[in-house]
Amino acid sequence: MTDDTAEPTASDWALVRHIRRLTVEADRFLQHFGEAHALHRTDMAALVVIMDAAAEGRPLSQGELAAELRLSASATTSVLDRLQELGHVERRRDSRDRRRVVLHVRDSAVELGRELFTPLGEEYARTWAEFDDEQRRTIARFLEATVDATVRTHSRSTERD
Repeated sequence: MTDDTAEPTASDWALVRHIRRLTVEADRFLQHFGEAHALHRTDMAALVVIMDAAAEGRPLSQGELAAELRLSASATTSVLDRLQELGHVERRRDSRDRRRVVLHVRDSAVELGRELFTPLGEEYARTWAEFDDEQRRTIARFLEATVDATVRTHSRSTERD
């Protein structure tokens, strides 16, 4: 689809079906992993958001996490309480602004992430070995554009709610 008014083609719908299948399989994978480690789906999403923010050098406050996850303050407190009780997250005073409390992942959460993503990453790497660098760049562009389209669609649907 090259413009905003173009109708999806049969080829577009075939790609949508592949993305849908990937989403369902990823959900099943995460569900199984979460159940094995006493983590709710929102707990795992919170850990990913906190870890990604930390990797970018921007530790999150509880309010920022709530906004990222689109949760109420009380629901976010419940998530963080569970994660803290499991030893995966801690709340600390921000070293740059002592009035602010930020979220930090503990080593147990990092290890949990490795346990989840290392086998998947290894399997992906074996599968992707057949693609050359140019094909990988195209795939990366496709995935980035697909994620951006998903975020835009989600934002529009939540604006209507």
